[in-house]
Amino acid sequence: MGNAIGLKCRECGEKYPNKIIQACGLCFGPLDVIYDFEEVKEKISKESVARGPPTIWRYKELLPVESEAAIVDIGAGYTPLLKADNLAQALGLNEVYVKNDSVNPTFSFKDRPSSVAVSKAIEFGAPAVGAASTGNLSGAMSAHAAKARLPCFIFIPEGLEVSKVAQTLAYGAHLIEIDGTYDEVNRFATEIALTSNIAFANINARPYYVEGSKTLAFEITEQLGWKAPEHVIVPIGSGALLHATWRGFNEFAEVGLIDKWNTRISAAQPEGCAPVINGLLEGKNGVKPVEKPDTICKSLAIGDPADGYYAIQVIRSTKGSGRAPSDEKILEGINLLAKTEGVYTEPAGGAVVASLKQLVEDGEIDRDEQVVLLITGNGLKTQESITPSLPKPYKLKPDIEVFRELVNKVKTKGVKWLEGV
Repeated sequence: MGNAIGLKCRECGEKYPNKIIQACGLCFGPLDVIYDFEEVKEKISKESVARGPPTIWRYKELLPVESEAAIVDIGAGYTPLLKADNLAQALGLNEVYVKNDSVNPTFSFKDRPSSVAVSKAIEFGAPAVGAASTGNLSGAMSAHAAKARLPCFIFIPEGLEVSKVAQTLAYGAHLIEIDGTYDEVNRFATEIALTSNIAFANINARPYYVEGSKTLAFEITEQLGWKAPEHVIVPIGSGALLHATWRGFNEFAEVGLIDKWNTRISAAQPEGCAPVINGLLEGKNGVKPVEKPDTICKSLAIGDPADGYYAIQVIRSTKGSGRAPSDEKILEGINLLAKTEGVYTEPAGGAVVASLKQLVEDGEIDRDEQVVLLITGNGLKTQESITPSLPKPYKLKPDIEVFRELVNKVKTKGVKWLEGV
C-alpha cells in the first residue's frame, strides 16, 4: 500500500505531508489526498480488484491508508447496483439503476468514509475519534470506533431521529446533543478538534475521510462492466459526496481502469435546505447559507455546506443539473422507490428520486439516457418522518368472509377461492 504521498490544497496548490490537518495553512482551502498514480498503475488492475474483498478495501491502492494492519473493515461497500426497470417505466425512461447503499453495515453510505477515517486515525496514533453529524455519520463512526476499540465522541443537533440516536448509543459512543443547528454543532466540534488530539472524521481528518466516498464511483463503474455511467444523481449535504464521486471517475481514468469518461453529475437537496441547488439554478458560483433549515430530510440539513462551491463547479463542468423538491415530493419519492423496486430509503433517497422525476419532466434528462441514483440511507432509520404519509394497516377479525370482502374491495386480480375448502 502506501500510494498516498501527501496532501494538496484545492485552491492554492500548497502541498503537505500526510498528517492530521483540517485545511491549508496559507489560504484555508480544502486539502485533497494526492497519489503516485504511476505507482498505482503498477499495482492495480481489473483482475486484482476482482480478487479483493467485497468491501471498499478492494480499491486499497487508491485509498490513503499505508498499513493493512491499520484497516478497520466491518463490511462497508460493494453494495448492489440494481437495474430499476419498474421505476424507469414509471418515469418514462429506458435505463435506470439504483446504487443501494442503504444495505451497508450501519445502513448508510457513511460507512465508507468512516472506515477510512478510523483506519487513518489508528495510523496517526490518535487516542480517540469524533465527528459532527446529522445522524448517519454518528452511527457509522461509532460502529467503526467500536470495532477499533477507540473512544468516540459524536456531536449532533437536537431533534434527530430516534433510530439514529439509539444506534449511536448502542455502539458505545459518547453522544453529545447540542441546542442548535448542524452548522452550530460543526463550529463547536471544530473548536474541539483544533485544541485536542482527537481525530474528528469530518474536520481535522477530513482530507482522508472523504476519500472513502469516492468508492461509490469505483463500484458503479466496475458493476457496469468497467464503464462510467452517462448520468449520476447525488444527494447533497456538505457537497463532499458529489465532489468525491467526480474524483472517483477521474482517478479510475487516471490509472487506466476506464477510458475517458463523460458522466453528467446532478444533485438533489430538499427545498427547505437547498443552498447548493439555489446557487446553481440562480447562476451563482457560491452558496447562500440557509440559517435555519426546515425539512424532514435531516441528513441533508446542512445550511452552510463545506464543499458547496466545489459541488456547483462539478455539476456545471459535467453539464449536470439539480432540483430541490418539497418535503411532500420527497415522501412521494420514497414511496415510489419502495413500491416499484422494493428499496426502502430515508428522505435523502426520496429527494434523489423526486429530483429525477422533476428533471425528466423539465426535459433535463432524455428518455434514452442511462441514469444511476445514489440511495445513501435506509428508511428504517427515519420512521418518524415517513410513517405519517403511509396508509394505515387493515384491521380485521379472523373471519375468512371478511377477508374475501377486503380482496374484492381492493380489486386484486387473479385471486381465486378453492372449491370445497
